[in-house]
Amino acid sequence: MRRTAVRRRAGRVAPKRASSPGVAATTRAEIVAIAQRMSSSGLSPGKSGNVSARIDGGMLITPTGLPYAEMRPADIVEMRLDGRVVPGQRVASSEWCVHLAIYKAREDVRAIVHTHSLNATALSCLHRGIPAFHYMVAEAGGDEIACAPYATYGTEELARYTVKALGLRRACLLANHGVVAAAGTLRKAYEMAAAVETLAAQYARALQLGRPKLLTAREMARVIEKFKTYGKQPEVKK
Repeated sequence: MRRTAVRRRAGRVAPKRASSPGVAATTRAEIVAIAQRMSSSGLSPGKSGNVSARIDGGMLITPTGLPYAEMRPADIVEMRLDGRVVPGQRVASSEWCVHLAIYKAREDVRAIVHTHSLNATALSCLHRGIPAFHYMVAEAGGDEIACAPYATYGTEELARYTVKALGLRRACLLANHGVVAAAGTLRKAYEMAAAVETLAAQYARALQLGRPKLLTAREMARVIEKFKTYGKQPEVKK
């Protein structure tokens, strides 16, 4: 009953927003660029995956079923946080529930990239997350990259599982499905999704060679603390 109600709400239209056209146009263009990069790099083959960015009162998200190479900024769908859509748009990605649920649960998240990358998806089909086999797992914000239980795509059930598996981290796997990466910018969300795929490939190769030796919780906590300043450069006066 609840799922049906949400579906109907997504079909209703919302009044047009009074947000800055310039900001919205820039964000739409960035979403298209990231989505096309995701596709052309092989991170999410074919029409799979989706990309979104938070805006005031809602989000902008890629449409369903449209080839990324053909996608244009005007194709990006605007949706309110209650699931209503602005009139005269394309149909939103089938995973809009997942994106909205994350934005509601995590105020720090400004962008989400969902992929079906090869190695991470293979691990997800084993219902297997990525443990602390390498210290770079901490880049995702914890001592593991969890795998959410399976649920049918495009459902509230999958959205709930995703939010729980993500927790306060920046990425998680979705069983028999793929990867979700969340960050403060579209670029960082894409880079997180790419990093998860690299780690998944390394972990899968290690499993082929034997049983990976995992880092301790204490060591991972140390690495997570060090990552708070990792890669950050001071401003240089010119």
